[in-house]
Amino acid sequence: MSIVLTGIKPTGRVHIGNYIAAIKPALQIAKNQDHTALYFIADYHGLTFIQNRDEFNDLSYGIAATWLALGLNPEQVVFYRQSDVPEIFELSWILACMAPKGLMNRAHAYKTIVDKNEQIGVDTDAGVNMGLFTYPILMAADILLFRTDQVPVGKDQIQHVEIARDLAEAFNRSFGETFKLPDYIVDEQTAVIPGLDGRKMSKSYNNTIPLFESADGLKKLISRIKTDSTPPHEPKNPDASTIFLLYKEFATDGQIEEMRERFRSGISWGEAKLELFQVMNAFLEEPREKYNQYMASKDQMDDILREGARKARAIAQPLLEQVKYKLGRYR
Repeated sequence: MSIVLTGIKPTGRVHIGNYIAAIKPALQIAKNQDHTALYFIADYHGLTFIQNRDEFNDLSYGIAATWLALGLNPEQVVFYRQSDVPEIFELSWILACMAPKGLMNRAHAYKTIVDKNEQIGVDTDAGVNMGLFTYPILMAADILLFRTDQVPVGKDQIQHVEIARDLAEAFNRSFGETFKLPDYIVDEQTAVIPGLDGRKMSKSYNNTIPLFESADGLKKLISRIKTDSTPPHEPKNPDASTIFLLYKEFATDGQIEEMRERFRSGISWGEAKLELFQVMNAFLEEPREKYNQYMASKDQMDDILREGARKARAIAQPLLEQVKYKLGRYR
């Protein structure tokens, strides 16, 4: 039985783009009985950006509540908070001792900040903390400690899995076969999810639709989606429309085909936005209520996450002991 691992970093409110690109496919994996599925809240990864106690706390619980509200069954998967599994951080240090600095220099997150700093003429490392610089090492520990076979990622995250493989191979060369080499899963069918302004939906562009926005707030945000100047009764290309792309992620097959025909026959943008609101709100109404219930019951989430951490540590501890033995920690 293969092991599949998915983690989400709490650095902002979960939005529709996160759901479509990452959460929805991951929930499908949880239904596959051929996998052992692990899901975790990458809370200590979030410390690279979030260093306010209340915000860190709220966002971390928000990720847990999101998974649970959308139907993740903690009895059928291993669902845990990263910071509840100390073995991850011990392995991270061991892997750091195997990691060439040049490999970290080439990591996308670090290079992006360096390139930006060079463009604006400030010190290349301005705004870079060591957590961000060594971020790929902690991610490698997240992956390797659980003998992960597959990691579902977006195309921009493939490098993280490749670095995990590099560090696993470095350890295996020095100390013998120990770590499994993980593979990444990329859903080639997942399109870039456009935001309100047509650019990729991203917190950095301030163009997102929060997943559990209130019904009134959701309707107002949808009304702001950028459209072209095609007159109301003129045919429209559904495959070039942000509205249709979002619609088909929440609608039934029958609804999708009906909406496609309405686009071709000349639905107005106002009508299309109303239809999008109705189908999204219908889908999200129950999860939104559950999300709010979980956020009001953090003790319940703590119990769920502690049990998940117990199961996660039961998987992690034997491998870490094997690693320490090979290092010479034990006779």
